[in-house]
Amino acid sequence: MKLLVPVIAVVVISGCQCNGFAVPPLPEKVLGTCNYTNKFSQGAECKDYVGEWTEKEAADDCKSNGATFVPAQKCGIAPTEKYGDCIFIVDEAKGKFARVELPGTDASKCGSMERGCEFFGGGSFQPSTVCGGVSSFDGPSGLPTFQQPTLDCKAPLSGEPAGKGPEGQVCTWSMISGATEEGRDFNAYGNCEMVRTQRPYYPAPPAPEATQEDARMGDGAYVADVEWAKKQIASTACVCCHSTAAPKGTSNWYLESGPNFLNSFFPRGLAMGAGWIDTVGFGAFPPEQNNGFTRATPENPGHTIFVTTDDARMKRIFERELANRGLTRADFAGQTYGAGPLDAQRFFVPAACEAGEGVAADGTVTWVGGKARYLYVLDLNSTSPGVPPNLDTPMGTQWRIDVPWLSGTPIEPGTVKYGVVPEGLTQRVAPKPLEAGKQYYLYVLQDIAIPVTRCLFTAP
Repeated sequence: MKLLVPVIAVVVISGCQCNGFAVPPLPEKVLGTCNYTNKFSQGAECKDYVGEWTEKEAADDCKSNGATFVPAQKCGIAPTEKYGDCIFIVDEAKGKFARVELPGTDASKCGSMERGCEFFGGGSFQPSTVCGGVSSFDGPSGLPTFQQPTLDCKAPLSGEPAGKGPEGQVCTWSMISGATEEGRDFNAYGNCEMVRTQRPYYPAPPAPEATQEDARMGDGAYVADVEWAKKQIASTACVCCHSTAAPKGTSNWYLESGPNFLNSFFPRGLAMGAGWIDTVGFGAFPPEQNNGFTRATPENPGHTIFVTTDDARMKRIFERELANRGLTRADFAGQTYGAGPLDAQRFFVPAACEAGEGVAADGTVTWVGGKARYLYVLDLNSTSPGVPPNLDTPMGTQWRIDVPWLSGTPIEPGTVKYGVVPEGLTQRVAPKPLEAGKQYYLYVLQDIAIPVTRCLFTAP
């Protein structure tokens, strides 16, 4: 079936044998190329800078991947020696594109290559000879199963004061947007192994300025702000990836980087910290459920990306860092949203179901794309489901069932009847009667943030 994708910065995989977005004709001009190792997959890749790049832009981008830009060259991997190309629209108005060639000949990896390009990268996969010009998402995602958040209550560490939970316990949501009590360490009270299943984690180098000397660290007021920000972040699930405690190494910026950890941020991260880029798509708890901490929500999209008890102070700190680097809001004018494929999923615009997908007269629910862990039927105009805790059950959800992450077997297409909960599954929203002749939105996910079918059907 054909899926219509909104025009935003990045797009998510359709999961229904379609490209991530329609690729416009690419300019013939190639400024140069970059050979590097993908930080997530650890596989070799080659990127062509297509169109109106400046040499500095291309060189900086290549450097961020740990490699050196080579001008006046093209990748040129033979079609029989690569899975395909991943096309990125960097700035269509300015004629800037990127073409990443994915070398390899193991056809069994075609699905994962497409998923990596479209879901994680936000590009559009163009299969080469090795992948037969087709797409397939029937295989497993290759990622750990997303573990739903749990509220863990523990006795305080020896020497620490009583917690605010029942019987003096410290209660902490083990979720990427979770926080323990202010002044305590999330590593001691939350479950980072669970958190790292909720978003792809991989080691990545910090900004080149990470270890530079910083005269501002002699300013007592400035240092107080830096230390406050570090303590706030240490109380949140950010430490699961952005700390030396991360098992495979730190992911980009990290708390222990010195002499000033703020120098380990790339500009885009600083802009998210300042609230200049909307990061609603990452999800958030309300502060009353999260030890007083929260971050950007649909009601407050200008909030910092950081889970904090003082949004205004955190944003001021990051705005100051941006000013110190000579950056203004105008430098990020084209970067409206920050959650990447999660935003693409949230704003997805569905088309009509095809190939018999939908709910049949006998209640059988059919979809295309393979086994699923989450199944929704929503009103026609409902927002597409996002991530927990606040975006995964949008208003207008008619029915929702989940395969529990700790147990249970993903369900096959055609094995579920509307309103009937298969054994071992959890019903999150009780079914509402479907009106004959009315359109509804079928949304099926292989796992959180990995949709396989998203389309509109008419109730029989």
